[in-house]
Amino acid sequence: MTRPSADPSATDGAHATAHAAPASSDHADRGDWRYLAGLSLGALGIVYGDIGTSPLYALRESFLAEHGVTASPANVLGVLSMIFWALVLVISIKYLVYIVRADNRGEGGILALTALITPTRALGRGRWGLVVLGLFGTALLYGDGMLTPAVSVLSAVEGLSVITPAFDPYIVPITITILALLFLVQRRGTGSVGRVFGPLTLVWFALLAALGVWHILQAPEVLSAVSPLHAVRFFTDNGWHAFLVMGSVFLVVTGGEALYADMGHFGRRPIRLAWFVIVLPALLLNYFGQGALVLRDPTAIANPFYRMAPPWALLPVVILATAATVIASQALISGAFSLTLQAVQLGYSPRMRIEHTSARERGQIYVPAVNWTLMVCCIGLVLGFRSSSALAAAYGIAVTTTMTITTVLFYFVARERWQWSSGRATAIAGAFLLIDMAFWGANLLKIPNGGWFPIVVGAVVFTLLVTWKRGRQILQRRLRENAPDRAEFLASLMQHPPHRVPGTAVFMYGSDRQAPPALLHNLKHNKVLHQRVVFLVVSTLEIPFVTAAQRSQVTALDHGMWQVDLRYGFMEEIDIPAALATIREDGLSFVPMETTYFLGRETVIASGHPGMALWRERLFAVLSRNAQSATAFFRLPPNRVVELGAQVEI
Repeated sequence: MTRPSADPSATDGAHATAHAAPASSDHADRGDWRYLAGLSLGALGIVYGDIGTSPLYALRESFLAEHGVTASPANVLGVLSMIFWALVLVISIKYLVYIVRADNRGEGGILALTALITPTRALGRGRWGLVVLGLFGTALLYGDGMLTPAVSVLSAVEGLSVITPAFDPYIVPITITILALLFLVQRRGTGSVGRVFGPLTLVWFALLAALGVWHILQAPEVLSAVSPLHAVRFFTDNGWHAFLVMGSVFLVVTGGEALYADMGHFGRRPIRLAWFVIVLPALLLNYFGQGALVLRDPTAIANPFYRMAPPWALLPVVILATAATVIASQALISGAFSLTLQAVQLGYSPRMRIEHTSARERGQIYVPAVNWTLMVCCIGLVLGFRSSSALAAAYGIAVTTTMTITTVLFYFVARERWQWSSGRATAIAGAFLLIDMAFWGANLLKIPNGGWFPIVVGAVVFTLLVTWKRGRQILQRRLRENAPDRAEFLASLMQHPPHRVPGTAVFMYGSDRQAPPALLHNLKHNKVLHQRVVFLVVSTLEIPFVTAAQRSQVTALDHGMWQVDLRYGFMEEIDIPAALATIREDGLSFVPMETTYFLGRETVIASGHPGMALWRERLFAVLSRNAQSATAFFRLPPNRVVELGAQVEI
């Protein structure tokens, strides 16, 4: 990987190598059980909101008419057996025993996992293939972020039609209203709402368990579905139709990637504790309770979750279910914001306006462009599909593809980071991959019925990510082709020194070996040099956070000049004035009203030069023109910034 640049012309491609060991910074390793319990409670709402609302529709979708499987006792037990083992093998073992160990200094998620792999050796073709896989998995998560709020909220509101069919015409308008309000309040931050996430979700899981126990007691024979023989018999009896059902069974584990991505907020121990003590028992009790109900009344398969509730409790259950789906949606939206921040910092996305909504929690951010895009797409999905069953047909392909990619990347982490033997890594990753591929194949069949949507979204986002990354690399190369060697240039300059003026000039550029174009333009047009000259390089490392001691490195040069290197993690927001204010070196100080920042601002022109296809060059030019200004992105004081522009053909 190359070192990133801090010149606005090259900062967006910022990438620096960071050899991060897979040592977890588990937040809960303090020995305080109350602290651990508090984190576990918080994890309920943020981490398990998505998977916790799957009982609203997962079992129902497994018995859709187009699957050709009736709700006979044998089939119900077979599907329940598949659900049980999917939760145990995919979530309990794959993610919570193995995948969460692959953390990047405490942070999880597919981008963090990709960053663990890329620095291990020179990026040859095979290594770039892994990076591309990771980026594609990342892109697919945006499609998931659009589908999850739509299908979750719509499935909850549909409970009103169980109370009375008179609500049918209002299901879609109510859903759209809830979604619109959800996205409208994002700019206020999730802090105040987040405080009730955990307790409210705990009530939700208690409800799931209570409803399940009530119906299991009426048909205890349903517990025999724990035996995998029922799943085997289901496949032998139904053949191809059983494979179709797998696409719906997968809905019970769709929160696995969100679980992994949110690990950095809580640590491994609280997430594991919440799963094994609360979430897994509640989910299994509810799924088995739904199965017990259908065993006694096969017609209940039309909406088994709401049919579990007594008539007098239907409205409160609908309200609580809606609140739970809003919480699940909030987690996905916040995850999309966090993913965008990582993509910007790692140089795969143009600079965007990112607002911090909390003075205390740096992870609470708001990205307007992403927020409004998600809102429009979610509402469009509800209007286009109009039912949770139709949306569920589109749901799953993005998540299962990302899960498959995660398994592939996990294999390389196990081999290269943890030094596992080839046999051990192949056996464990191979077993997970076999399960992933089975679910992936079943979900591929959903493509004609709406599964194409997340694939299209993923393809668009992936194209934007790789085009921006490649465009930045080409632009940097074009700029450096004409930039002289800095040491030689300064030596010749000092032979006939220009007039020196008071103050500090900061020239931002991505290379410490070449003269910044902004310096050349300043000397050409103004013919002066400041009393103190700082060459600044900002690096985004492939680790989530950088300590204060690692933040800056200062090297004194001759003639009142310094080289300053600032380092940031990919989960951090860059604040250059704040970082420079902490530097104390002899002869160097950064007085705000005496410091001027010189930035290069390039206008990109698509051309026939080798590099990218012309349409990608034009796309890159559009993205470049619409990127957030370097002044705002680096939090520079606007009245202390001088931009010197140039046109560059790529």
